[in-house]
Amino acid sequence: MDLRSTLLLIGGSACSFKLLNTVVGFLPTPEPARSKAWKWRNISTSLAHSSLTGAGAVLCFYLQPHMAEDLISSCSLLSHSLVAASTGYFIHDFLDMTLNEPLRKSWELLLHHSVVISCFSLAAASRLYVGFALVSLLVEINSVFLHIRQSGPEIASPRPSLAFSITSWLNLGTFLVFRGFTLGWMSRWLACHSEHMPRYVLMMGTAGLTLVSIMNAALFYKLLRADILRNTSKASNNH
Repeated sequence: MDLRSTLLLIGGSACSFKLLNTVVGFLPTPEPARSKAWKWRNISTSLAHSSLTGAGAVLCFYLQPHMAEDLISSCSLLSHSLVAASTGYFIHDFLDMTLNEPLRKSWELLLHHSVVISCFSLAAASRLYVGFALVSLLVEINSVFLHIRQSGPEIASPRPSLAFSITSWLNLGTFLVFRGFTLGWMSRWLACHSEHMPRYVLMMGTAGLTLVSIMNAALFYKLLRADILRNTSKASNNH
């Protein structure tokens, strides 16, 4: 895929996710989410992206397992298209949050999206490091459960539903595997292959992984406190 086709795919992806976001707004909104209609649309669109890219990343490595051995120069049409399409989503989500969410609430995610857009754009435009970007998309497998949890009932309710409890545990489990393990492996790979990359690429990768790792550590603590520690405290008080 040449540069022009890549840019068209990125733009088309951003427009497609914007269209999906608009369509979700016309669908019936659950009662608990009506007070935050924008948030419901945003989470629903993010869930679609996570489902698509998480499954797509697994499929790419299944069809071409040799990509895992060469994350720098290995590239296929499917993997390249997936990274370009994901870049379009992050551009859409960046603009969506900028227009609808106060900066004091969204600056962390905006910073995250800026780093991801920069790294993914480099991979999509140069057709290098596509495999590395594809590994990072495995994180989206956990994001599926994270978005489902966000759209579920409030954890503060006296008795969270069984479905919510199962989703919560799946979210925490996949968090450790697809965020903790994957990001740790990516950091090790980056350190081991630093001599094979230009300095600016190494700096981008290091800055991105550092930022994402810090954000994930904070997010895991919040989830652990909300879903496990708070429920344990409630059970102790009731007992």
